[in-house]
Amino acid sequence: QVHLVESGGGVVQAGDSLRLSCAASSRTESAYIMAWFRRTPGKEREFVAAIRWSDTLTYYGDSVKGRFTISRDNAKTTVWLQMNSLKPEDTAIYYCAAMSGGVLSSPSSYAYWGQGTQVTVSS
Repeated sequence: QVHLVESGGGVVQAGDSLRLSCAASSRTESAYIMAWFRRTPGKEREFVAAIRWSDTLTYYGDSVKGRFTISRDNAKTTVWLQMNSLKPEDTAIYYCAAMSGGVLSSPSSYAYWGQGTQVTVSS
């Protein structure tokens, strides 16, 4: 069992930066991919970014490429999402997730989820 806890959300202005953290309760050897998703009211969870534990290979959703960066620590217990040049449309609840295999951008592939952290970007 892997417990994930997000932190770092808040209210910022357009153009600002924010860094989200996802702390895992234990080394996530059983998790192959760590990812961030986001959700806005009335919409399904949107894939934001993912990182492969073994070699830190990263993947990004089209809407955040070039602005967001996902990374992890060497102990494999923390994943970060650095968000730059934030836009009002980035406003959402951001979730950390972990999976051992499946479709990278599909929420149903992920067995473990955090409780989410709210990010609000004002114009």
